[in-house]
Amino acid sequence: MNSKIVIYHVFTRLFGNTNTNNKPWGTIEENGVGKFADFNKKALAEIKDLGITHIWFTGIPHHAVINDYTEIGISNDDPAVVKGRAGSPYAVKDYYNVNPDLAKDPSKRLKEFKSLIDRTHEAGMKVLIDIVPNHVARKYEGKTNPKGVSDFGYGDDTSVEYQKDNNFYYIPGTEFQTPIWRHGYVPLGGDVPDFSYAELKEIPAKWTGNGSRSPQPDMNDWYETVRINYGVRPDGRLDFDMLPNDFGDKDYKEHFNFWKKRVVPSSWRKFRDIALYWLAMGVDGFRYDMAEMVPVEFWSFMNSSIKMKNPNAFIMAEVYNPDLYRTYIHKGKMDYLYDKVDFYDGIKHIMKGYGWSDHLPVVQNNLKDIEHNMLHFLENHDEQRIASPEFVGNAEIGRPAMVVSATISTSPTMIYFGQEVGEPAAEHAGFGSPSRTSIFDYIGVPHHQRWVNDKKFDGGQSTQEEASLRDFYKRLLNFTISSEALMGAYREIHFYNKEITENYNHRVLSYVRWSEHQKLIIVSNFDVNDHFSFDLKIPVDLVNLWKLKDGSYLLNDALYGHDATLRVVNGEGHIAITLNPLESFIFELNI
Repeated sequence: MNSKIVIYHVFTRLFGNTNTNNKPWGTIEENGVGKFADFNKKALAEIKDLGITHIWFTGIPHHAVINDYTEIGISNDDPAVVKGRAGSPYAVKDYYNVNPDLAKDPSKRLKEFKSLIDRTHEAGMKVLIDIVPNHVARKYEGKTNPKGVSDFGYGDDTSVEYQKDNNFYYIPGTEFQTPIWRHGYVPLGGDVPDFSYAELKEIPAKWTGNGSRSPQPDMNDWYETVRINYGVRPDGRLDFDMLPNDFGDKDYKEHFNFWKKRVVPSSWRKFRDIALYWLAMGVDGFRYDMAEMVPVEFWSFMNSSIKMKNPNAFIMAEVYNPDLYRTYIHKGKMDYLYDKVDFYDGIKHIMKGYGWSDHLPVVQNNLKDIEHNMLHFLENHDEQRIASPEFVGNAEIGRPAMVVSATISTSPTMIYFGQEVGEPAAEHAGFGSPSRTSIFDYIGVPHHQRWVNDKKFDGGQSTQEEASLRDFYKRLLNFTISSEALMGAYREIHFYNKEITENYNHRVLSYVRWSEHQKLIIVSNFDVNDHFSFDLKIPVDLVNLWKLKDGSYLLNDALYGHDATLRVVNGEGHIAITLNPLESFIFELNI
């Protein structure tokens, strides 16, 4: 482990959009759309200077949209099976090409994306894209498949519900019907283009992406997608070999050799080939959507194939069941999983005022064997914006949480574009609703747009508060990627101080990080109103471990340069600290 990884999660079609119209259910002409080309050298340099090592470009594979591209051979999609007008990035229509909305010349969209990959690499960052293994768009249609590649569903026996090498599950003797719309909902807000010739005909109907086996899924089902068959029978029995119990301890080469000798279901091979195609294009890694809905044996097959092609490929995934974390890391060969259910959910409660900081050291202790694999975030496209009233309504409350999220472990840190300027996601976008920046609609992102400043990417229209917040993120993230100690040891000193230190309480958190050449003492105040003054104590055994003698040592805060003094008296460390509301210190010990 060399240094911290910091990921900039960006919704590609929104990043460079400067249109501020923001009409609910607006068309691409009304509300605008960002392009690959918006990530020019200046934009990428600014992202890199924020302290970013990897960019996760979301919404790259060609997904279903409500836009007419028939002139370049792309069929129109039925508005009744597309979420929003811009479409869900998780209803992929063609895995061997990219979203035509993102290209200046849609007929050359793949070439434009390849240029973006090259520019990102030249700027010194890695490129990540999504793969969605559990489901595809109802109207999957590969138009530019490489030679020898057939579409999902090609050759399936549609007369049966299940067959091992079918790519989909079928409901024989039925026809797909669109959901019954309730609660006043109608597709596109009722402004449906004349795409009658695009009406979806699906005979027989297929299982829906979330597992619905009805030919007419509910409006709350993932009705725009169909479930992929990985060799799991409808009754749950498995038509593939299981990994031996000890394979969690074996490396990706042994996993690769295990599968090389076995016949696997068709869908396994198709997704493996998709991943290898994008690696050959220059993509450096993948984020997997809803990985726990797919058997862990498939991930062993998939990820070992990827690592054989590129041992340094970056692999992260959504797994929300803590009981599965270690299985998907060790047997599934995942590099990183979202630390949502334990860390994010806990820190969210603390930010909202009713959670106690005591929870976080407990989380870290419970995950200490896999802490490096648990990716930290405070925002992503699925979660509420910090500044939204539905979360805490104030981006400043994210400051201590971000310090803790970025420094408490060796795991990667992820931020979502606009987070660094306090974007509140207040728009009524159409299919998307306020508090989360819509991934389904053509929309602008106002706080972010002020930083974009008519594509000067210089923050020229940002408010003072937005500029200050972005400066904080820049200071913090750049420190994390340069700190040796943050890839070293961790120990909480929170409970030690809570027990014996006057004025120290559950709105404060403290811990230490260290390596051979760097010692850090980190303390944060999560309270939005109260300041705390106390004598922070460093336990005797830790002072001894750091080989400190009685005396005084200079401390320097890595965020804003504030000086403090560590006094060692009778082997115990003491730091006189006053923490203002929402203030954090990352003290570096000078010895």
